[in-house]
Amino acid sequence: MDGGGGAPYNPRTVEEVFRDFKGRRAGMIKALTADVEEFFHQCDPEKENLCLYGLPSEQWEVNLPAEEVPPELPEPALGINFARDGMQEKDWLALVAVHSDAWLLSVAFYFGARFGFDKADRFVFEVVTGNAKKQVKDKSAVSNHRSTKSKSNTKGRGSESQAKYQKVLVQDDEEGLDEEEEEEHGDTLCGACVENYASDEFWICCDICERWFHGKCVKVTPAKAEHIKQYKCPSCSSNKRARP
Repeated sequence: MDGGGGAPYNPRTVEEVFRDFKGRRAGMIKALTADVEEFFHQCDPEKENLCLYGLPSEQWEVNLPAEEVPPELPEPALGINFARDGMQEKDWLALVAVHSDAWLLSVAFYFGARFGFDKADRFVFEVVTGNAKKQVKDKSAVSNHRSTKSKSNTKGRGSESQAKYQKVLVQDDEEGLDEEEEEEHGDTLCGACVENYASDEFWICCDICERWFHGKCVKVTPAKAEHIKQYKCPSCSSNKRARP
């Protein structure tokens, strides 16, 4: 089912997911406002379970749910036609609208799960697929905030290049540094969970104790790290507060 039980394409970026969301939303609004008479007529209570589908093309359709179980995409509210004549029309349309909002969000999050968007904040899909401990890949390099420290006193790694001592360790897909970083930093342990470094994980170094941490372990995101002039890990922060 084109656009109903499955999308005509598979969005792979945040922008594409938003365009898909925007198109489906426009189609459902059209059904519930400008085309409300036609929509009302198609939702015949004498028919089987019907659903309202918004299409990426900004159109809509009332149709049966997908035959395959489970369906490729999350399904909208089932059987909206059965309540058509048992409620005030305004209330019925509002009920369909609320379920339509929920469906739009579920479809957007489904596409996001497929390509890993914001996966650090989700749980079920990541746990089942074995990716729960991996962070979202970030291709942008974050500037080195440790300019006041020389390379010679950073945990005895003065021979490494400046790029390897960025404040945040991120995966660089375009330069193909995965294997190199794994080899050079494989013995680095997170100061919180004591797990090894991985090239596709977000790391940050404490400017006080010079220990490395997974961003997720200390609740620091790449975006947040860009605004931190001097990072102090939870342990160093608590020690400072404990002084008389």
